[in-house]
Amino acid sequence: MEEDYIKLVFGLKLKQIRTDKNLSLFGLSKLSGLSKSYLNEIENGKKYPKPDKIATLSEKLDVPYDQMVSLKLDKNLAPIGDLLQSKILKEIPLELFGIKESNLIDIVANAPAKVNAFISTIIKIAKHYSFSKESFYLASVRSYQEANNNYFEDLEQSVLKFAKAYHVDLNKKVTSSDLAEILVEEYGYNIQSNELSRYEALGKLRSIFVPKTKTLLLTNEIDEAQRTFIFAKELAYNYLEIEDRLYTFPWIKFDSFDQVLNNFYASYFAGALIIPREKISNYLKDIFAEDRFDAALFTQAIEAFNASPESFYQRLTNILPKAFNIQNLFFLRFTHKAKSDKFYLKKELHLSHQHSPHGNETEEHYCRRWVSLKVLKDISKSKKKHEFDLQISNYENDGMKYLVLSSATKDPFKDKQYRSISIGLLINKQLQRKLNFLDDPKIDIQNVNVTCERCDIMDCKLRQVPPVVLDKSAKNKKIETIVEELNEKFSS
Repeated sequence: MEEDYIKLVFGLKLKQIRTDKNLSLFGLSKLSGLSKSYLNEIENGKKYPKPDKIATLSEKLDVPYDQMVSLKLDKNLAPIGDLLQSKILKEIPLELFGIKESNLIDIVANAPAKVNAFISTIIKIAKHYSFSKESFYLASVRSYQEANNNYFEDLEQSVLKFAKAYHVDLNKKVTSSDLAEILVEEYGYNIQSNELSRYEALGKLRSIFVPKTKTLLLTNEIDEAQRTFIFAKELAYNYLEIEDRLYTFPWIKFDSFDQVLNNFYASYFAGALIIPREKISNYLKDIFAEDRFDAALFTQAIEAFNASPESFYQRLTNILPKAFNIQNLFFLRFTHKAKSDKFYLKKELHLSHQHSPHGNETEEHYCRRWVSLKVLKDISKSKKKHEFDLQISNYENDGMKYLVLSSATKDPFKDKQYRSISIGLLINKQLQRKLNFLDDPKIDIQNVNVTCERCDIMDCKLRQVPPVVLDKSAKNKKIETIVEELNEKFSS
């Protein structure tokens, strides 16, 4: 670690702690006995305090010493850490624009969550050169979700106010007919259910909204859960008074980032309306309290709502961080075609930090030991509508273990294609306190890796290709060692 980076990280953390406690520099100076100018230099990354000074700040601010000196940044400052470590600021000629690096860091450090999400997006773009406009916008929204632990209290409250205003009983299943009545009577919608099915070229398009006549066109191939979600999104746009919006589901055209962000807001509102916070939290409490994992109870929880398994799992990413303080988790959606040996990761979300597994853009082979892929294989060979399984994934190389729950269903719009939805929870002391069933001996434990190309499990019967990336790394390391030995030999 460069000394300058360590100073900057400590300064950023101290400033955040101070502002979170509503302390001015003058106030912190009075509280700690350290001069205002000295504290200002620390916060600006110019000085790093001695251990006794850190101990004083730790005591007066009521923050653990280890937390203060740790180089790990929380979710709000993490994008800044990425920015500093990426060395982008060194590569961009900031001086041409009259910008000083220190000033830019200060601006970002004081920026709201949306700006930090944007900075995080820029870092991702720097790592992946092939990036479309769509990918850029989606990465921006995903970073915004991650920066907020994918929980938005204002939207949760809006749902409760909406339900009260329109007498929607959130203790019962919300149905499409309930929501259609509000759309028609309150917002003047004209709903046409069979129009889109007449046009084969529209493919998987489920709905089109025509704003001029407030006409909502639907395909007759959608099921009750999909219809309910579409209606709930339309209600969100109207109730939240969102005008800059997308008009198709799924979306095929956009004009601005705000449209994509508003689409996320409407989707979040719809999910919170169909799967209410209190109701799903009560189900989870019952599941977590059991000494053994009750698969039937988990399936019952999914079926308690008029929603697809994907909507249920996405809702878990909202509820677990807030209601249960389970913040280290990931969400994945894979697709798979019957009799194919390929699996595609189409959607992912990582809270707190980047977890394994994660998207790989180099066409490598994802680990076949993952339960996400197993349930896809299972459902492609069965006649079931829903396959569920779970496992503990053990990543021996980095010492991480995850409890992974996964559901697979048939893709309703593509013949002989399937999708799996998974949520993975990092197994740590926090999770062990929350989930009583983690020691259930019936839960399968699998040693896994990210891709076959990087995997050192040599006796794996599911391996698709040799560990070429691992072999190349080992070969390079051996070459480096020999070069060092030759340097020593001929330097004397």
